[in-house]
Amino acid sequence: MDFRQLEYFLAIVDHGGFNRAAAALYVSQPSLSQAIQVLERDLGSSLFHRMGRNAVLTEAGTALVPPAREALHGLELARASVGAVRELRAGRLHIAAMASPTVEPLSTMVQRFTDRYPEVSLGLRIALTPADVIEMVRTGGCELGLLTTSSPLSSPDVVTHHAGDHRLVLVTPKDGPFPACRAVRREQLEGHRLIVGQRGTGIRSYVDDLGAQGIDVRIAVETEHRMAFLPLVLKGVGLAVVTESWADLSERAGALVLDLEPASLQHNVLVSRKAQLTPAARAFLDIAVDTAPRQAGS
Repeated sequence: MDFRQLEYFLAIVDHGGFNRAAAALYVSQPSLSQAIQVLERDLGSSLFHRMGRNAVLTEAGTALVPPAREALHGLELARASVGAVRELRAGRLHIAAMASPTVEPLSTMVQRFTDRYPEVSLGLRIALTPADVIEMVRTGGCELGLLTTSSPLSSPDVVTHHAGDHRLVLVTPKDGPFPACRAVRREQLEGHRLIVGQRGTGIRSYVDDLGAQGIDVRIAVETEHRMAFLPLVLKGVGLAVVTESWADLSERAGALVLDLEPASLQHNVLVSRKAQLTPAARAFLDIAVDTAPRQAGS
């Protein structure tokens, strides 16, 4: 067993098949398959069920994923501890993020990091819920993660770092049901059609709480794709509750952005592994935490 075989194995896991993994690694599909066959013979067990173009992990394959990630992370840490990567003149950093904070504060964090370390490349992976972000960081798929949550986050599996707060706002068409420059009380949402995200997110919790308070709102569309919210609002399909990070983009697209009353905050949280971080991850974390807005009252 060698590190190249483990890298090929995890590429198949992450990309869902041999062909896609080969393309991502810039190797031929036969070379990739041969390396996995050698690994399977070495381990004495099949790692994948081949189903057409897809590859599904066997029980043995599932057991190999965590130690394989740890082994490759250890190798990356060793490489990053010497030479150019140590001085951040090279390297790559993987970050998991939910959709809303990719607008802000992630874009500002990335801009400041790349301005300072232009030769370090970043890989951004989208996660749907806070739990997804934590899992991607915990299992080693990404070194850092950025999520939003409506309540304080506590997880034994990762280290958390506050990265500022965002208010929730309401996005409507220009000719929508509410006048501009006036906050919308939550009871005024009674009877309106809303575009919502999946359960487990802070903005979905806000909408679910309306129902729990006896405010009858109607879900017009439920979608995992945050980028679908704004086009659907502009088409008149429904209204959307989003974080204020979307306000500028929404207004430039021709939508109306209104405050909600009472105000509801979403907390941006950076999470990192409890294991030692690579220099790139540590530098990104230092920049992000240092430039994040301070928590109210701190």
